[in-house]
Amino acid sequence: MSASPVIELRGIVTRFGATVVHDGLDLTVHRGEVVALVGGSGSGKTTLLRHIIGLTRPAAGEVSVFGAPLFSGSVREQRTRRRRFGVLFQHGALFSAMNVAENIGFPLRELRIATDAEIANLVALKLSLVELEPATALLMPAELSGGMVKRVALARALALEPELLLLDEPTAGLDPDRSMAFVELVLSLQRQLGLTVVLVTHDVDTLAALATKIAILSDRRIVSCVSLEETMELDHPFVESFFRQPFRYRAGVGRGGAR
Repeated sequence: MSASPVIELRGIVTRFGATVVHDGLDLTVHRGEVVALVGGSGSGKTTLLRHIIGLTRPAAGEVSVFGAPLFSGSVREQRTRRRRFGVLFQHGALFSAMNVAENIGFPLRELRIATDAEIANLVALKLSLVELEPATALLMPAELSGGMVKRVALARALALEPELLLLDEPTAGLDPDRSMAFVELVLSLQRQLGLTVVLVTHDVDTLAALATKIAILSDRRIVSCVSLEETMELDHPFVESFFRQPFRYRAGVGRGGAR
């Protein structure tokens, strides 16, 4: 385990007008962990993810990634730091006017760190990595199935060879079979590439299959960040409503169970 956490949130306060969403929130994510953020509607899960990637700033507190405050250092240092993580947004967020190859290659073109030939080779590699055929590169987002959109968005998130992967509702909108296939893909890539992963999800099967820890957002803070097995032992209203009524966790699909 790395001496410096990959993500460290300390004393995070988030306000929208008079509404306080986070109040003194702390969270630490270490290298190689897969942490699932769960909580009730309006608890600020996606907002917390947006703080981590720098799209928004908290009203108070500090967000550190890879051992340094997110906004510290020069502009060049901040850009270098951000190149170390990739993001899969909810519903994929593909650019509708670009084909698949252009979507995947977009980060490299924007940063001007690869030639056209290098980008073409990278696109082919990333399509293979997410188990899509080479011909997919020429398709437009409107021509893709829901599962394919997720895989293309994942390929784009991996374009810069990140160490940290952030996923916002990665299986939302997928049927159970496609959802589990996507979960298996993410799990395989996490092991293969040694990724640290933080995901927001409301799906128990997804977090059971992927997460090494479950961070529960409740009462404007992280009230627990432990394994699924330990989470199930907690005496907390959210655990009771989310996990036990009805009990939806399927024995054997978690990281600790037989696969």
